[in-house]
Amino acid sequence: MTDKEPRLLLFHAPLLRQDMTTPRTMRDVIVALLPATAAAVWYFGLGAVLVLAASILGAAVAEWLFAPRASRGASLRDGSGLLTGLLLGLTLPPGLPMWMAFLGGFVSICLGKVIWGGLGHNLFNPALLGRAFLLATFPIAMTTWPVITPGEFGVQAGNLALPFMQAGADGVSGATPLGLFKFEQQVTPLAELAFGKIGGSIGETSGALLLLGGVYLWIRRDLDWRIPVSILATVALFSLVLVLFDAERFPAPLFSIFSGGLLLGAIYMATDPVTSPVTPKGAWIFGIGVGVLVMLIRVFGGLPEGVMYAILLMNAATPLIDRYTQPRVFGHEAESS
Repeated sequence: MTDKEPRLLLFHAPLLRQDMTTPRTMRDVIVALLPATAAAVWYFGLGAVLVLAASILGAAVAEWLFAPRASRGASLRDGSGLLTGLLLGLTLPPGLPMWMAFLGGFVSICLGKVIWGGLGHNLFNPALLGRAFLLATFPIAMTTWPVITPGEFGVQAGNLALPFMQAGADGVSGATPLGLFKFEQQVTPLAELAFGKIGGSIGETSGALLLLGGVYLWIRRDLDWRIPVSILATVALFSLVLVLFDAERFPAPLFSIFSGGLLLGAIYMATDPVTSPVTPKGAWIFGIGVGVLVMLIRVFGGLPEGVMYAILLMNAATPLIDRYTQPRVFGHEAESS
């Protein structure tokens, strides 16, 4: 019987074996987000669990529904759909109706991934695209922040609202630290921003745990450290310059870094290898651009937060950044203009 399997396999360069795979990277990011997710459940209760579960389910259904019939279900095993749903859920209010979170997860995969040709071809971060869709479609629900009581695991009334129906009020609506500073000049203590009880999206509860997850991803070499470092450094420098002009009107650097969704966006969304530049110089340009846009929107725009828009705008600029920051091929002269 003839052995049809080749005894010698020849491959083109590079021949260095890489242990990094898409499923491993997705699992690492999910593991890095677990501490901050656990803190969110502690602060926001069962409502956060329902929103996260609905968002993840919506992404999973879209992954299964639009996958080729022959490989249906295979795309779920790489973990990208699960991660997209989790990231989207962490950007949503804890009192959001479950059907809206499900719709957001579904749209994240459809508009952020499927129509571009699947994983690795999308221009924009899918989770942020889903959040932009929800914010444009349901602005009131997406900007309603219930007052939280850590350790109480009740369900928000809004979580169980039927599709296109309005739920009863949960009680007093709170405000995010960015909203309090922008419209009332009220500064939230740094300890509460890093560890404590603050209003906002599910994933904004613990900046310290988000940083801890980022360190884990850096150790595992799952992200380009230049992007989060350049974003945070730009925001800090921008804030410092403004504070030198008017310390009462403008936010301090540490407040700018730990408030809102900056840490979640800088560490876990801006570093998406598909939608961010591949060159080191491009990573610095990308990060600085995100940081500048965040501060321009926060300080001079009409919205208290601008992380989502900043990252999506720089996602659109990524192909151009890659084009002009590619290193010269060894042995070739630079093209003359």
